[in-house]
Amino acid sequence: MKSPKLYIALAVLLAALAGFLGAIAAERWFAPTQPGSLHEFVHEQLDLDAQQEDRLDRLEERYAIENSQRELAVRRANANLAAAMDKEHEYGPEVSAAIDEVHASMGELQKATVRHVFAMRSILDEDQQREFDQQVARSLTGSPSE
Repeated sequence: MKSPKLYIALAVLLAALAGFLGAIAAERWFAPTQPGSLHEFVHEQLDLDAQQEDRLDRLEERYAIENSQRELAVRRANANLAAAMDKEHEYGPEVSAAIDEVHASMGELQKATVRHVFAMRSILDEDQQREFDQQVARSLTGSPSE
């Protein structure tokens, strides 16, 4: 029979990996160059005027910097979790604290992304906002495009 500690360590590792992959997936969903991204939808489908394009470009530049910082924090937290797991070899206080750090950094990344989505929305007119809202809902729920 295998050690329960091994199962706990594997469960923690899988949870951390799933969180990390979720953060990466979110980043790729919002990446301006990714086909099918929200940025692509805004640029290609919403017929922005020159002023809106300029404002969107500035928003994207600021978000890219913040997003990079947040992703680095997630990677750092995952590295801390790996170190804690290697040190304790069980679900101990350092592993628990490291998991909390991973969750906090992932939460901050998600909050930054949602703030960016609302900032993008704020530059749109009413009709564009309606289309944007529908696209966001489809993207978050995995619903097919209409």
